[in-house]
Amino acid sequence: MDLSADELLSTTRAVRKRLDLTRTVPRALIEECVDLAVQAPTGRNRQRWHFVVVTEPERRAAVAEVFRRGVASAEGARPVNPQDVRRMYAHPGSMERIAEGFTHLYQVIDRVPALVIPCVEGRTDGAPVLDQAMTWGSILPAVWSFMLAARARGLGTVWTTGQAPLERDMAEVLGVPYDDVMLAAFIPLAYTIGTDFRPARRVPREEVLHWDRW
Repeated sequence: MDLSADELLSTTRAVRKRLDLTRTVPRALIEECVDLAVQAPTGRNRQRWHFVVVTEPERRAAVAEVFRRGVASAEGARPVNPQDVRRMYAHPGSMERIAEGFTHLYQVIDRVPALVIPCVEGRTDGAPVLDQAMTWGSILPAVWSFMLAARARGLGTVWTTGQAPLERDMAEVLGVPYDDVMLAAFIPLAYTIGTDFRPARRVPREEVLHWDRW
């Protein structure tokens, strides 16, 4: 796709309903996205990222089953504070569309052509903020680069945490050494139905920009 850097950054959306379930994503295209992902900046030059890509139908079904159980077990697990609620519903209808999209994704997750589980070496369970920041500060840029690369190739993604509640179960299905490696996210990947994604409506800049002090 012929997108400027600004267009790419402002139109890479969380795609839930507009994933094309009928088209196979070529392995070479996914490999290109991973090649770009591992060029992302990383803390202390410790390149500890891994990407597990699941395309085989039976394995996909097994992973999807854990994803669905994980989502179900996490419902209502953490209350949302009033400030978050205000922002979530700042634009009428947006949360309803997100909920509808996620319901659709939940129902068809086993039919998404590729499921990408980014991983990072080292666990941060109970770790100090510094350790967590360094670990997540390495995997997050790499995954975002992967998602941008996918968008540039006409592919859609959405960062989900459906693996988190049952991470050990998901790791077992994937053969990931749970004690040494964290599953950072669960990302459906497919061609998009149409490519006309637009910038999203967000809270005003004044609410998020702080100059010199809070």
